[in-house]
Amino acid sequence: MRISEIMSSDVQVARPQDSIQSVARWMRDVDTGVIPVCDGEKLQGMVTDRDIVVRAVSEGRSFETPVAEVMTAGVHYCYEDDDVKDAADKMAELQVRRLPVVDRDQRLVGIVALGDIARDGKDKTTGQTLEEISEPNRQH
Repeated sequence: MRISEIMSSDVQVARPQDSIQSVARWMRDVDTGVIPVCDGEKLQGMVTDRDIVVRAVSEGRSFETPVAEVMTAGVHYCYEDDDVKDAADKMAELQVRRLPVVDRDQRLVGIVALGDIARDGKDKTTGQTLEEISEPNRQH
């Protein structure tokens, strides 16, 4: 099965110039802890609630700080035509619960979460992936 068959394609994105306050509000409103950051359709990074706390609030930055200053750039992703098992293996290796999904032109087309893989769950992929994601002090 391909990632495109299980991913969420209705993904809210932030723009690099959006303020951290507006992004935090979006996170609250859609009940998520991570939002992809795109300049146009191209994935530039991801911003998490933890990024906002650790890189902005703890340093006393203004609420108007552009999200580009606190996001995680150079994020890992998978392709929409990747096999679900391959994406699950990548999530386990990186110890992450979600990956942005891009097309071959590097345009963001969705996001795949561990829950998406669980819904597909015809095998032990989800349990094994969760176990590896949760393993403490794992080197990658």
